[in-house]
Amino acid sequence: MTRSPNLAQTADGTVGLVENWYRQGHYGTDTWVDVLTDDLAPGPHCSLVYCAADGSRSVTTVGEIRTTAQRVAAGLRAHGVRPGDAVAVQLANRIEASVAYAAVLMAGAVLVPIVHIYGPNEVRFILDQSEAVMVIQPDRWRTTDFSARVETYVELPSLRHVVTVGDQVPAGAVPWRDLSSSADYIRPTVHADDIALLVYTSGTTSAPKGVQHSHNSLLAEVRSEPGAPGGRKDAVQLVSFPPGHIAGVSNVLRPLLHGRSAVYLESWDAAVAAEMISRYRVTSTSGTPFHLAGLLDIAGVETSLRTLTNFLVGAAAVPEALVRRAEAAGIATFRSYGSTEHPTATSGHAGESVAARLGTDGAPMAGVRIRIIDSDGMEVPVGVDGEVVLQGPDQFVGYRDARLNADVFTADGWMRTGDLGHLDGDGRLTITDRIKDVVIRAGETISSSQVEDVIAGHPAVAEAAVVAAPDPRYGEVVGAVVVLEPGAGLTLDELRAHFDSSGMARQKNPERLAVVDALPRTALGKVRKSDLRAEHFAHDPSASVSQRSSN
Repeated sequence: MTRSPNLAQTADGTVGLVENWYRQGHYGTDTWVDVLTDDLAPGPHCSLVYCAADGSRSVTTVGEIRTTAQRVAAGLRAHGVRPGDAVAVQLANRIEASVAYAAVLMAGAVLVPIVHIYGPNEVRFILDQSEAVMVIQPDRWRTTDFSARVETYVELPSLRHVVTVGDQVPAGAVPWRDLSSSADYIRPTVHADDIALLVYTSGTTSAPKGVQHSHNSLLAEVRSEPGAPGGRKDAVQLVSFPPGHIAGVSNVLRPLLHGRSAVYLESWDAAVAAEMISRYRVTSTSGTPFHLAGLLDIAGVETSLRTLTNFLVGAAAVPEALVRRAEAAGIATFRSYGSTEHPTATSGHAGESVAARLGTDGAPMAGVRIRIIDSDGMEVPVGVDGEVVLQGPDQFVGYRDARLNADVFTADGWMRTGDLGHLDGDGRLTITDRIKDVVIRAGETISSSQVEDVIAGHPAVAEAAVVAAPDPRYGEVVGAVVVLEPGAGLTLDELRAHFDSSGMARQKNPERLAVVDALPRTALGKVRKSDLRAEHFAHDPSASVSQRSSN
């Protein structure tokens, strides 16, 4: 059994944060086994609707998901999964994803969600480092044949079973239906501080980082309701974030915990989203500016979105003009701030003033503390930018690779975010910039160094740097700046073809290219990426210094 470490210490260095959160009531003895198998769990008849990419829809209830998940949990045990084992799930928003997530937690295993569009390289790394004993994946998703990956997993020492959801089950795989066991469910023994979730984020390093959450920290996150103090009995949420993201994990589990209705989109389509909002009287949703703008561009939006009153906008900078358009349509938008390591640190809500919702990322959630510090670790005054450091009950308990913990926790137990921001006089946080070297494309965090490693493998490339290039549709896209080998040439299409052959996820593919004679560097040799952004990607994407390809 994997017990979470008490990594962080309070300022006096004597009392652990975990003990504090127990005393304050944020933590308790309940585990996900308890809350998902409780017969008195709320809202068993609340509807859950799943909209597939092909337009088909499946409808079930919270109670049916929990009942089916209990049978699958028994099937997991029958296939040798024991408490503390890691089980990976790589599915899009569909019934099987909700069932699988609940079943893994009911089995006392560690849930390892994987973004459904991740390529085989990323998936193999995650399966290997997590030591997953099982992976649950579809037979195919759109044009991706997942069955072809089964034979590439054979060298993974811990992996014992590949479970396939769909009709085309490859040799050596276990059909999903076989997990619906007729065996009795045996309630496992787990502790609230055991690891329940291991979710990977690319962050700022080449290799994805495994972020560990305990039953307590994951429950603290899912029990919180950003933007909806007290909740609404008639609430219906539209979910577009993929379940492999931390936001998607929360959106899968919240309805099962709180007993709420929800509508899930397997892939984003603004017209389908508007139709679902109208048909199922959706009251709230969340997403990036890309999602909000897509909805507002739908013809007849005033009728389609008449029940939608709340839109939580996160994961990217939010243009004020877009927020004003939403207000005119009767949709109150507000912002939130969080990360995989600390899923919801702050949030606004619809009842706040327009100025607070437009200009800040909201106030700290229950139990969360925020400090703004300078480069010497000293707190800065209200309104002054500095690095944002956090403590809160939904923060992670450490990376899978414990060597990474030293860089994320301060000596007195505060979690470094790598982001710059400031607090106002009312304690609301505003994020102004980020220290991390990442690209955030439509809410997806992409490691610049990971992409640089792939680009550097092209025979025409001598040096490469990746920066975030502004994009009106996605917020940011991958901008590549390269120095070529003598006599070599390179087009954006050629670079993208090289990237496609690498097996990396498609959204990480460069969408802008600039060819330069040399990369600008500091006296210590570090590439001045701010110069690259300003010189090559701050203006019209069609300018002669760069090339662009649609995705």
